[in-house]
Amino acid sequence: MGGLFGVFSNGNCLEELYYGTDYHSHLGTVRGGLAVKNAGGFQRFIKNITSTQFRSKFKNDIQKMHGNKGIGVISDYDDQPLIINSHLGVFAISSVGKINNIEQLAREVLKNGAHFSEMHGGVINPTEMVATIISQEETFEKGIKAVQDLIDGSCTMLILTEKGIYAARDKFGRTPLVLGKKDSSYAVTMETCAFPNLGYEITQYLGPGETVLIDEHGPKQVIPPSDRLQICAFLWVYYGYPASNYEGINVEAVRYRCGSFLAKDDDIDIDLVAGIPDSGTGHALGYANESKLPFLRPFVKYTPTWPRSFMPQDQAIRDLVAKMKLIPIKEHIEGKRLLFCEDSIVRGTQLKKTIQRLFHYGAKEVHMRPACPPLVYSCKFLNFSQSRSELDLAGRRAIKELIGQNIEDPSEFIHPNSEKYEAMVNIIRQKLNLTSLKYQKLENLVKAIGLPKEKLCTYCWDGIE
Repeated sequence: MGGLFGVFSNGNCLEELYYGTDYHSHLGTVRGGLAVKNAGGFQRFIKNITSTQFRSKFKNDIQKMHGNKGIGVISDYDDQPLIINSHLGVFAISSVGKINNIEQLAREVLKNGAHFSEMHGGVINPTEMVATIISQEETFEKGIKAVQDLIDGSCTMLILTEKGIYAARDKFGRTPLVLGKKDSSYAVTMETCAFPNLGYEITQYLGPGETVLIDEHGPKQVIPPSDRLQICAFLWVYYGYPASNYEGINVEAVRYRCGSFLAKDDDIDIDLVAGIPDSGTGHALGYANESKLPFLRPFVKYTPTWPRSFMPQDQAIRDLVAKMKLIPIKEHIEGKRLLFCEDSIVRGTQLKKTIQRLFHYGAKEVHMRPACPPLVYSCKFLNFSQSRSELDLAGRRAIKELIGQNIEDPSEFIHPNSEKYEAMVNIIRQKLNLTSLKYQKLENLVKAIGLPKEKLCTYCWDGIE
């Protein structure tokens, strides 16, 4: 997915930019980048962070940088921030999102004499595409508006210019962007967990499509928000950090409520409740407290060196990370009837091996309670909850096994009271070798978040755009 952080400071912004960007490291482990503007021009560093964490990789680089304004990014795969020279002037840009029609857009801009330089394996850097569209307009404001109108997908961006920082939230607000203030310094972040330890207070959650220009006077709105909000619900379920808030709603509080709803909808004899670390922990605490059952940790995560296991691009490495990061505690496994809360089941590959390990260490029963419904649609708007193929999702594989072929529209399998839904879930349960499997109902997930459903993107569960 990726994360963004920017600072306009009354002094040197590097320390806050460095730590603020680092607080987005849970959103990606491939590329990290920083760019600042000072009297001498722009300075930028981009690093590969697949094997070394952002903070360690950039600790020497920030000593070489100075400036009172800058932007930072943790990126899925593409090099960012980019430094662009255009008729609008020199600017640095970073973006988070997904452009589904990037090839079509490329053909159009190439007709107008544009070119692309940030090519890796013949693939256009999405951030360069955004910068190219912006550069063809008369002003940054018109360029940002053009991006939001032209792309199919989503795009949230930070643009560092001579004047200040443009902070632009995605057209439908699928990803968050939040403003903060400290004395006469201003910051913008995707994850509000970056603010407390840097001394910033939240001043505003940008609306869908809203854009502000941050300068020495603070944020000034240059593009007003629209009325249509569709923020990604999966941020609360899994991707977001527990200490962060989106639309004023805390992630950990939502996960606790998710677990509570799972318990209210359940009736099972077990010995203990646990969470698949780390994102399953909040859900499990909610379940345990609601059900008045003990919360214990049959697995502990070795956090010093092992990242989130979905992030490496190679499946074998993902499997290795998933195994090595979780250390079993046999005393809480052997002879026990275990119920685990998990954020979600995407492919199920790593979870199946985790369950095998539990039975290997003597578990009597293993029950799974995912905090969201089955994923049956691949995300069209952000680079996560995505498989190499939509048909590789655990739900879609189960459907294929049921009917003997792939189908384009799985909508008849998403209703939790239907026979087809129950058959799909039962196949997933059998494939994972679970004693029982019961998913969260979408209506309860929406209640746990606390926003109206029409303000949430739930496409990966119900296919509704």
